[in-house]
Amino acid sequence: MDLVLDAADRHLLTPYVYPAGWPEGEPCRQLLSLFAITNLGALALYLLFGTLSYYCIFDHELMKHPQFLENQVRREIAYALRSLPWISVPTVALFFAEVRGYSKLYDNIEDSPYGWSGVFLSMLSFLFFTDMGIYWIHRALHHKLLYKRFHKPHHLWKIATPFASHAFHPVDGFMQSLPYHVYPFLFPLHKVTYLGLYIFVNVWTISIHDGDYRVPRPLRHVVNGSAHHTDHHLYFDYNYGQYFTLWDKIGGSYKSPAAFEGKGPRDYLRKLREK
Repeated sequence: MDLVLDAADRHLLTPYVYPAGWPEGEPCRQLLSLFAITNLGALALYLLFGTLSYYCIFDHELMKHPQFLENQVRREIAYALRSLPWISVPTVALFFAEVRGYSKLYDNIEDSPYGWSGVFLSMLSFLFFTDMGIYWIHRALHHKLLYKRFHKPHHLWKIATPFASHAFHPVDGFMQSLPYHVYPFLFPLHKVTYLGLYIFVNVWTISIHDGDYRVPRPLRHVVNGSAHHTDHHLYFDYNYGQYFTLWDKIGGSYKSPAAFEGKGPRDYLRKLREK
């Protein structure tokens, strides 16, 4: 995150926002800047990619499903906009630790002991590490002691749209993002790669709520896509994973998506039209 902070200081904050006597490296200034950058960045990613997905990918016929709520899109967006600032508070604390040099993020490819291959391997390990972490955190959030208070709001959306992707209770949203932030404190990761992965995970979160159930046939039971996550919203105890089905299979919570078996929400609507 220090790359983004440095760019913001250089092009906007130092020349136009902060007093000349306030040093860029001063902790209070960094915290304030990170809070603004994190919120604006999250808002931009959510609204930009959510809107693109909603208008270009999401099947609007799904809005005719009996379990699609009245004014649902507006409610999803409103809930997400209320939650994102609160989610950003602990997130900013972790970004601040990164900026102050406590993580294992590095600037140059030469700093990786394995060069470019190390960068590629770190991308794969990031995906598998965060997939594992999110699976167990997500599953824990379904425990009766946590579900009603923190995770149930996200399950209001049985037939989700892309805008449901970030419509979490703040505790729920932060807990499920925690593996992304923990990884660079445990393992070396290139800073630009980290930024790219951070954008990717936000886009992926939107994509698994977009109602596009198409997955290449050889990957249907490997990649956790929108069809899998739709069944999670509909049937509750299945498909907790984020990118892959690996941990659901290990944990006994994998369910072959109903959409792949001709029993998904679109099939239900088709049968309604035929009656």
